Amino acid sequence: MKSVDLLLSAGTGPAECRIALSRLIDLLKQEARESDCSFEAASAFAPDKYGPRSVLVTLQGDKADRIAHDYCGTIRFIFKSPVRPQHKRQNWFVSVSEAALPKIGEINIRPQDIRYETLRAGGPGGQHQNTTDSAVRIIHVPTGIQLTARNERSQHRNKAAALERLKAVMQHLQEDAKEAMKAAHHQDNRNIERGNEVKTFRF
Repeated sequence: MKSVDLLLSAGTGPAECRIALSRLIDLLKQEARESDCSFEAASAFAPDKYGPRSVLVTLQGDKADRIAHDYCGTIRFIFKSPVRPQHKRQNWFVSVSEAALPKIGEINIRPQDIRYETLRAGGPGGQHQNTTDSAVRIIHVPTGIQLTARNERSQHRNKAAALERLKAVMQHLQEDAKEAMKAAHHQDNRNIERGNEVKTFRF
C-alpha cells in the first residue's frame, strides 16, 4: 500500500492563512475518503483559534501518490477575511510539500511517553481485512500525536515503523514551527511562493 507524508504550512502568514490551512485539511480528508485512502493529520503544537500553522498529513492507499502530486506546491484560497472584515485582501496562500523521512538520530522520545494500540490491518475503507491484529497505532501522550502503521505483515515491524514515522513527524513539525516563531512578528507570508499556485479554492 502506498504511503505519503505531506507537510502543510501556512508559513509566516496571518491568521487568515491558518484558516485556509484548516480548510485545506478538510479538502484533503474528503479527497482521501473518495479515493479510498486512509487519512491522518498530526501537529506538534496545538492550533490557536484560527487553526494550525503547520500539519503533517499521512495518506495511505493506491491513489496516495496521485493526490500528493495534485496538491504539492502553493495553494491559493480566495475568501473575505472573517478576522478583519474591512481588510481588502482576499487571496491567502498555503504550501504543500512531500515530507521525506529525515535522519532522526537527534529526535529523542522517552519510552514512557509512548502508548501502542493494536488493530486489524485492513486497507483503507475496510477491504482486505486480515484476521490478525498486526497494525499498530502509536500515540505520543504529551502532544497527542497519533500515527498508524499497517504496511508490514508483522506487528513487531509495524511497531518499529510507527516509531520511526513518529520521530520524523515531530522533527518536521518542530522545524517548521521554529521557522514560524522566528518570523511571528511579521504579518506576511513571503516564504510561500505566489503567482504559481497548483490549485485555487474560492469560499
